Amino acid sequence: MAVTVRAEPASATGGDFSAHAEPYRRELLAHCYRMTGSLHDAEDLVQETFLRAWKAFDRFEGKSSIRTWLHRIATNTCLTALEGRQRRPLPTGLGTSSSDPTAELVERREVAWLEPLPDLTDPTADAADPAVIAGSRESVRLAFVAALQHLSPRQRAVLLLRDVLQFKAAEVAEAIGTTTVAVNSLLQRARSQLDAVGPADRLSDPDSPEAQDRLARYIAAFETYDIDRLVELFTREAIWEMPPYTGWYQGAPAIITLIHQQCPAELPGDMRMLPLVANGQPAAAMYMRAGEVHVPFQLHVLDMRADGVTHVVAFLDDSLFAKFGLPLKL
Repeated sequence: MAVTVRAEPASATGGDFSAHAEPYRRELLAHCYRMTGSLHDAEDLVQETFLRAWKAFDRFEGKSSIRTWLHRIATNTCLTALEGRQRRPLPTGLGTSSSDPTAELVERREVAWLEPLPDLTDPTADAADPAVIAGSRESVRLAFVAALQHLSPRQRAVLLLRDVLQFKAAEVAEAIGTTTVAVNSLLQRARSQLDAVGPADRLSDPDSPEAQDRLARYIAAFETYDIDRLVELFTREAIWEMPPYTGWYQGAPAIITLIHQQCPAELPGDMRMLPLVANGQPAAAMYMRAGEVHVPFQLHVLDMRADGVTHVVAFLDDSLFAKFGLPLKL
């Protein structure tokens, strides 16, 4: 997950602010998303970061790179925004056991749930470019961002600046206004807490032929309303959750029962799905029939390993469709 810091060109301290700052927008969005767990908040915080940086640009002395300076501003903007806020969970993070798929669903829209992130990979950029790596798919995996929510905001900031963006301890200390000793202590505790949450699975690349084939079969099962076909795609211990509903379900039989019991679709063609990438993972946008058209219903983010689908988070938030550049009807 580590990245190499980009060397800043000598001319970076002069000229137009936008020309120097805009190349970092993608990685700043990824950073603010990792800090907050919210796409909506991250977009607002990047805008706030750019506003603060623009106002201070005439005082930028070039003692650090533009990139380091912008990330310092973004980190402090996030820390201010996170003061007094609750962490953003997924249903599996609420501390409850797996649910009965035949029981009534419990909805809690007042909870600020974790949100998914569109793919930030720039197809025109060199894959070895540090800006691409900083916003890389591995560092925005849904499970990793969910695990970050167990850390305090300052622990989160230190871990991301040190382990993801590869800042030096002294740079992190200056960024958040503390000492290198305090930074090293925060980093040690953050790493320990992440280890306690559990090791991350090695997930399939969404661009791999195997992942694309499995995603195509997953989509076909829903579109043809042959839900029982999903059994062959899920691993034995697979998990399904769908915020804002609080329950989560483990095992292919429970997942299949849940879909049969709770899905509003009844016939082949009632559901349509578009493949995409979210959080650096295979994903699909589900549309449900409403008269003559299909309208946004759920956004599925899938954990895939070589042996099958291990986890699905189906987000019931139709406001995400516009954020992902998806059509509002089919």
